[in-house]
Amino acid sequence: MDLKKIGRFLKCLRKEKGMTQEQFAELLGVSGRTVSRWETGSNMPDLDVLIQIADYHEVEIREILDGERKGEKMNKEMEDTVLKVADYSNHEKQRVARRMCILFVCGLIAFTVYLVMEYLGIADTEGAREDVASMALGFAYGIMIAGVLYTSGCLMKFKAFKKRLFERE
Repeated sequence: MDLKKIGRFLKCLRKEKGMTQEQFAELLGVSGRTVSRWETGSNMPDLDVLIQIADYHEVEIREILDGERKGEKMNKEMEDTVLKVADYSNHEKQRVARRMCILFVCGLIAFTVYLVMEYLGIADTEGAREDVASMALGFAYGIMIAGVLYTSGCLMKFKAFKKRLFERE
């Protein structure tokens, strides 16, 4: 896939409609900067957005991915498959987002427990109270670190590296 070629094609399609990047971005529910990144070839739209773009410009997804117009039409079965993949992708993103939200709420609760214990002065007392405060703070930090790693994409890179590493053995 030639991202630069795809970007030029997306820009051409947008200009055919006489739209600015900001107008197009508003139509798709993304930022103007995101559209700019697509058009320069430094990024690609998500599959669900790609389908929206194809529908709006009345082109096929394959044409966008090839970066040029094609004469023949994509068969209905292939188009249905692409739509199903997009739906699955969106479902998976929503599922992961819900899980991350639950973890963030748990981390917030743990941090609040720690802050209350610290404010009341019982976090530093010896014994079980100190252990609870330490666990709450450790859990909150762990969740924050996991959230940062997940949202930055580092977890996916680590997972891919681990998979490549174990495939060699």
